[in-house]
Amino acid sequence: MSSSARGRLFIVSAPSGAGKTTIVRRVIECTPGFVESISYTTRPIRARETDGVDYHFLDEARFVAMREARGFLEWAEVFGDHYGTGAADTEHLLASGVDVALVIDVQGARKVRASGVESVGVFLLPPSFQDLEARLRARGRDPEAAIRRRLETARVEMKAVDEYDYVVVNDEVEPCAERVRAIILAERSRREAMADRTAAVAASFREQQTR
Repeated sequence: MSSSARGRLFIVSAPSGAGKTTIVRRVIECTPGFVESISYTTRPIRARETDGVDYHFLDEARFVAMREARGFLEWAEVFGDHYGTGAADTEHLLASGVDVALVIDVQGARKVRASGVESVGVFLLPPSFQDLEARLRARGRDPEAAIRRRLETARVEMKAVDEYDYVVVNDEVEPCAERVRAIILAERSRREAMADRTAAVAASFREQQTR
């Protein structure tokens, strides 16, 4: 992908446990020029996570300082912890010409759209409520109360599906990742996105005509 063209911003949302992070990282593996914006969070780092790779882990005071300095494109409180998307980080990536995925929840997506930043929204669905519940329980890291809270939040988030441009069911990782990748490739081929390349090709036709 040419670094002279501005990248596109893709918002990927899904209920907790629906696999949005897994899918986005699989798509990144097979899609050159597509990266994930690393969010900032106040939640504790988990086993096998790496600071600066999975998240930028901050304490509450540093998060508040960034927020007050308008350092976030969006931020939200989710299950008692704060999450935010770095404004400068995201702008740097887009300006460099790469396409950027924001893996954020519904309320964060609304804030990005309200800011006026152009984006493409992708909502990932679990195959069913029962499947989502089974996935949350299989993770084995949340107490019963937390699982119930996540499921109730998922019921509310499902009402936001119509706010997104694309909807993909995450029934299996590979087929789901392929569908999301197809969306990215299709967006790259939109007339507006291809304007510079189209102009260059058209100029070559005009040059040929004058010979």
